[in-house]
Amino acid sequence: MRFALNEKNDAVVEFLRTRRSTPVLQLGEPGPSRAELEEILTIAARVPDHGKLAPWRFIVYAGKARAEVGEALAEITLADDADASPERLKLERERLTRAPLVVGVISRAALHPKIPEWEQIMSAGAACYNLVAAANAFGYGATWLSEWYAFDERAFSALGVTAGERVVGFVHIGTRGEPPFERVRPELADVVTWRGEI
Repeated sequence: MRFALNEKNDAVVEFLRTRRSTPVLQLGEPGPSRAELEEILTIAARVPDHGKLAPWRFIVYAGKARAEVGEALAEITLADDADASPERLKLERERLTRAPLVVGVISRAALHPKIPEWEQIMSAGAACYNLVAAANAFGYGATWLSEWYAFDERAFSALGVTAGERVVGFVHIGTRGEPPFERVRPELADVVTWRGEI
């Protein structure tokens, strides 16, 4: 869809105004097809990226790979708590199987002579959000989570995260079981500071 310079696109504005994450437990089959996911990821990668570094990458967890990661998370849990309940271990085993598909967004931010590391991390965050928005635009529900295993390096091998990388989040994608509820949003007066007149 093309539109003239400075022309408001009502459909896009309404989509952005009403976009909402879907709770992970409300995400069911089907998930995106391979072709759909490739389009979604192409859109997700279209973010501000000072220096064209692509300081992030995506890891797609699908099929049995999701349960394999869950087994590793359960093992880590048992190592920390030998008395972990069956319910807790079940929770860990199902971390990545709650939705049909999970995409890890991984920051590769590193020291650079011109591009601050913070800008690289922010680009990865933008990729994470763009992934959620793109999945929503394709008609799927999605939610961005970062749970304990995003910060525990013992899980990185099972997750496919390499040395020097950091997890920005896991985007769970599937079909909405019900319309997502609206939540309270901040009042502009609480989050906007005006400097000068428009």
